[in-house]
Amino acid sequence: MAKRKEVILQETLNTQEAWEVAMNSGKLYVVDAHQKWCGPCTAIVGMLKRIKNELGDDLLRFATAQVDVIDTLEQYRGKCEPNFLFYGGGELVAAVRGCNAPLVQETIQETLKNEHKILSGEMERKVFRDVYSDTPDQEEEEEDEEEEEGGVVSKQITVALIKPDVVQNGQVDEILQKISEAGIEVLADEERMLTVEEARDFYKNKEEEEYFDQLIDYVTSGPCRVLVLTKGESGEGVVTLWRDIIGPFDAAVAKEENPDSLRAIYGTDATSNALHGSSSTEEAVRELGFFFPDFKPPTYRSAKSAASRASGRRSKTPSQKPRLQRTLAIIRPDALQAHKDSILQKIDEAGFKIAMQKEMVLTREQAESFYSEHKDTDYFEPLVKQMTCGPVLALCLAHDDAVDHWRSMLGPKVVADAVEEQPDSLRAQFRVEEAEVNMLHGSDSAEAAEEELSKIFHVEQTLAVIKPDAIDEKEQIMGKLKEAGFMISCQKDMNLSKEIASEIYKSKEGSEYYDHLIDHMTSGPTLMMVLSAENAVEKLRDIMGPTDPEVAKESHPESLRAMFAKSILENAIHSPSTNESAQEKIRIVFGDAQFDWDVNDMQAEEGEVNETSGEQPTDEQSGETEKTEEDGEHEGAQSDQQQAVSEAMEKEE
Repeated sequence: MAKRKEVILQETLNTQEAWEVAMNSGKLYVVDAHQKWCGPCTAIVGMLKRIKNELGDDLLRFATAQVDVIDTLEQYRGKCEPNFLFYGGGELVAAVRGCNAPLVQETIQETLKNEHKILSGEMERKVFRDVYSDTPDQEEEEEDEEEEEGGVVSKQITVALIKPDVVQNGQVDEILQKISEAGIEVLADEERMLTVEEARDFYKNKEEEEYFDQLIDYVTSGPCRVLVLTKGESGEGVVTLWRDIIGPFDAAVAKEENPDSLRAIYGTDATSNALHGSSSTEEAVRELGFFFPDFKPPTYRSAKSAASRASGRRSKTPSQKPRLQRTLAIIRPDALQAHKDSILQKIDEAGFKIAMQKEMVLTREQAESFYSEHKDTDYFEPLVKQMTCGPVLALCLAHDDAVDHWRSMLGPKVVADAVEEQPDSLRAQFRVEEAEVNMLHGSDSAEAAEEELSKIFHVEQTLAVIKPDAIDEKEQIMGKLKEAGFMISCQKDMNLSKEIASEIYKSKEGSEYYDHLIDHMTSGPTLMMVLSAENAVEKLRDIMGPTDPEVAKESHPESLRAMFAKSILENAIHSPSTNESAQEKIRIVFGDAQFDWDVNDMQAEEGEVNETSGEQPTDEQSGETEKTEEDGEHEGAQSDQQQAVSEAMEKEE
């Protein structure tokens, strides 16, 4: 932990005195001005680290500042969107509203260049007058006009995490009841097993804390329940309401200061604090993208009474709320060869999630078809030539307002214009001098994005079942599946009842090995997953390998069964053999829920999904050790019939 604290990226300015010391230092300060309750913006910390390392300029400083306690920043109080303020010589010289990473980077470079010129006497400092909060009457008039016009807008949401110990202790229903009593609506509810990498990314704003490693161990110790919450017609205030309900981050503090809060009731300390809630509306959007990149919040028709805050003012109109989208990006052949890693790094720093990617070589016919709308332009022939001169990398990018966000990063389509007007845009940075067209593609609209994505990615879904004999290796198996390009659209830990197991293996009812098959599948916990990929059914069966692990080790040594199966019966993983069978089995396990690629978009009522889940162990299921011993007495009988079981499972799968 000491190593992480040796280099401080952002100074913390939480008093007026600390602020004045920083402003009198003569440095250029990039300040993340935030409310105390919502904390600083963590989405661009990676970019700030890169800039600091690349520039190595001692004049540049990064800081976070609580506007609640610094009188100089009083005008920014009550604003929950990120504010990046640029101070040179103690004077405000620029400001960026919102977490716009490319614009923040561009402004850092520009203001730093200007500060050096100012210090050398080449120019005078121009003070920036931020009118963000200086004209409330004008703001309110504009808001009133927008509200009178009305419009369908997205409801505000927040993300809640019920952590592993609460889930394992069977206290989820109690918390859901308290959520309901508070008038909060659950829009999505998914059980999720976080990997260490995912947990570190999700809690990166806690990375400097001494308890960080313990926190990561805690949230990855078992499944969490991830909830998307809203309240009322517009969702207004749900972020603050949920944080008030759960109480202070440190459960020990919560027990002293707010003993009726959920963290006080269910948590123990800062590490094991039972629940999580988004710190701001911006963080809620980020976290929604983290867990449900394609989830679309419900909408409502805006009206003045529903949209106005208690203070009579707001920082952003509902119509400006981000829309969670996906878009298509294509890195063309010359850029893929020369700049692939750098472009992917820029995409990551901008907060995009790569939902799918595919490297491919296009034929001339395919390229002409894809760009058919440009057929009559002068650049059509050079474009087709570029698209077919080598492999391209197609990316499905997920982000709020993904289409506009990606296109703003790309810059003008004409490379010369990009270089002159937006030199920091991707098309300017990653241009290829001898090329006649730009090196990066972005969809023009949300509709175009969906059409283009469907041309590139032919996605289907299948069911994967990690059986009781391999449940201890489920993390490794899931890792192998992700490495193979599968997206886990939904997952559910289950103790199968005989009824559900019988439904899954219904076609084998009455066979001599049927009882052994059902006994094994109900002998302990299983993990049910909906996997999404191109040609998912066939691809998964190839990766699983032959039913007999001994055969698998000889013919497919890298297959899942070669690595994780114990015997023909205990062969680690099951999947259907046809798309029709896959859809049928998914319905048996998950009801009528619909899953959109790497995100589950629950369309069914919660009762329909939970009806088949078997998540709450029965008294019979809780006696796993006793049942396993009983199964051991039948090992000989099972062994005698393994070949018959193998043949049946191959047909069934």
